[in-house]
Formats: sequence, structure tokens, C-alpha cells
Amino acid sequence: MGILDWFNNRPGQFNLDPDADAAVLWGIDKAITLTNPRLKLISGCEKRLAPAVEKTINYLRATATTLPALHTLSAHTWSTDPALRAFFAAPTDIPKVLGRSGNLRTLFDKFPELDEACVVLGMAFKEQRVFGMALHGETVQRDVAQICVNFSDHRARICGRDESRLRRLIGAEVFEHLVAHALAEIGEERSERRELQENRSLIRARLRLLQQHGPGLGAMFGEAPAAKCEQERLAAELLENEKQLDAMGSSDSILEMELECLLDVLNDPQNHLHFEAKQLQLDAMNMVLDESTAAPVASIDFLVAELHGTPPILRAFVLARVARSELPPPQTINFNDAARLLYQIVPLILKNSVLHRKGAKI
Repeated sequence: MGILDWFNNRPGQFNLDPDADAAVLWGIDKAITLTNPRLKLISGCEKRLAPAVEKTINYLRATATTLPALHTLSAHTWSTDPALRAFFAAPTDIPKVLGRSGNLRTLFDKFPELDEACVVLGMAFKEQRVFGMALHGETVQRDVAQICVNFSDHRARICGRDESRLRRLIGAEVFEHLVAHALAEIGEERSERRELQENRSLIRARLRLLQQHGPGLGAMFGEAPAAKCEQERLAAELLENEKQLDAMGSSDSILEMELECLLDVLNDPQNHLHFEAKQLQLDAMNMVLDESTAAPVASIDFLVAELHGTPPILRAFVLARVARSELPPPQTINFNDAARLLYQIVPLILKNSVLHRKGAKI
């Protein structure tokens, strides 16, 4: 099963606890497998992970209830769906986005009996302050501060045969993102340890060279004796380096550190990934309006996901239903046109090359 069957049904029919124990076991196994399978060597690892995994599952379960209803993603429905009009500047943009989705094309190719599939339509989301005109009652006011909403970088990567499978996929993707966040922190620790080990090797090699250039064979071959203070400085650096490595601990303590990083993320998922349900009243130009305005207003709903990191990422998304007929045919290379273009370009390249050589001789 997926991360939890809490992504199975529509929000109104949501079962909050279909199989919590199985979900926690799945999450524990997934977290250990993705992070480091050797974590199982830590005594009581699964028992320590269980509460944190359950906390993340509860957070995602609560988020699932805010997922918006499905839209029919089609150029034909663009004119009747206010949300699609807000997301896309023109109906012709929709098939372009669908055509770029390799995952959606693969899904339809894998299941030829499917007439439609479900996708997550993700978009970059930006709110920008602008000055424009606003209608208050029967009076037009100029230079009014307004907020313009912009949607761009449309992508449809996550897709499923139906809504229930799509929701399970969303849950699994979000859970794996949180584990990946813990892995990033673990990677920084590993890099620091590797850097210290490399520095230790360099310091030791440098110290050996300085010691060889002192009295003895170094003097016989004409090498100037190494300054004692330089040797003492390198010896102090080596000692400090080894202290830092000792502070990082043995291999057992490294595993404990990795488990702690994983627990920190899963115990506080909202600190690394935040979801917010948005409902905006927009005009035809995607200007945010309030309830008092007399201009035509369209109400749209979507979810905003904020991924904390450097830099933070803000994405808006909705769930959508896509018919197979909406997927444009794959782009193919027209070899006749390509050959014709080559026949036109190659003589020009050769001519320029000959002129260049003649110019060089002159």
C-alpha cells in the first residue's frame, strides 16, 4: 500500500484511520531504506521511529482534507473553468503542458485501456503588488494598490490511473521529500567528516616532510632544516583535527546521528514542508479583489506548498482529470526537413571556412 489510504477518497468521504498500523510500518521501512539500511543495527530503531512516523502521517492526513477537488484539464473547458483561466493565459497552453509530461504519456502507453488519467498540476506561484484602476460603486479610482497573481512553470509529473492512486502517490512523494530533507542534513555531516579526514592526511604528510628536512639525510642533500615552530604548528593542527574527529564519534555514533536527523525531521514535518489552502477572488487580469468590489469576480481554490530550504520553493497545485484525447501526439523529427536544412547550411559553412583560410594567408 502507499503511505496511507488517507489519500484514497474524496475529502468529503475521507476515512481518517483506515489502517494506521500498516501505514506506520510502511513509513518506518521506507525511512530506513532511503536513509541508511544499517540503521536497523541500532537497538530499538523501529520503536524510536514509530512515534515520529505517526506524527508525519497525521500531519499529511490533515493536509489531505485540504486537497482541492479535481478539475477537467482540457483546452475545451478553459473558457468555463475560472481556475483554468487564472492558471493559463490561453487554452492552447494546456496541451503544451500535457505534451511535456513524459510520465503522463508513459502511463497512457502502459495502460491502453485507460480513457483518462489523473495528474497533479503544479505551478510556480507569485503575488506581486502593482498599481492600477479599481471600480468602487460607480466610481473608477486610479493608482490603487493591488495584488496581481501570476502562475507559471506548469508541470504535470505526478499522475495515476485514478484519483485514489494519485492521492496515494502524493502521500508517498511528500513522505519521501521529508526523508530526503533529513538525508541532506546527514550528507552535510558526512561531508564535514570526510573533509576532516582528508585534512588530517594532508597535515600528516606535510609534517613528515618537514621532519625529514631537518638534521640527518635532509642536511646531507642540502635541504634547509625545517623551522621548529612550523612543525609545532602542524602538530597542533593535527591534534585539533583529531579532536574534532573524535567529537564526531565512532561508526556507531554516526548511525545514531543519522537516526537523530531523521527523527528531527519526522517529528516536526511542518517545519520543513508547509501546506496552505488558498481561495482567491480574481478578475479577468488575475487581480485579487475583495468582496466589496463591483467588478466581475471568479473564485478559485488551490493548494500552496512551501518547501523550506535554501532557497525556499513555493508551488501551487491542483488535482486534474485528463482525457487521453487531450494528450498531443509526441513530437517527431522530420528527417526530410532536417536533410534539406543540412544541404542549405553545409555549403555556407564550407564557403565561410575557405574565406577564413584565405584571409588568414593574407
